[in-house]
Amino acid sequence: MHWFILIVAGLFEVAFASCLGKAKETTGVEVYWWYAGFLLSLSISMLLLIKATENLPIGTAYAVWTGIGAVGTVLMGIFLFKDPASFWRIFFIITLIGSILGLKLVSH
Repeated sequence: MHWFILIVAGLFEVAFASCLGKAKETTGVEVYWWYAGFLLSLSISMLLLIKATENLPIGTAYAVWTGIGAVGTVLMGIFLFKDPASFWRIFFIITLIGSILGLKLVSH
């Protein structure tokens, strides 16, 4: 259950990073809605990370949390923000996913 909570926390990390990206692209009142989404997603992500680390090693949990956030944010950038999807970006995303899975496998 704690791994599931950690994965959801990582997805909310993707959400808060994406809200920051959208806030940079907007103007007027809309920018405040994106910043509100950022603050809400950030709060939920942190609370879930705290909950997950009750039974998971902090080093492993933090590495997995940031890894999910990094991979998810890069993929959101590619699919939603039209960031480039070069060979090396995809290669390193795959190696990062492998590292996240490896940490999960070696953790008790």
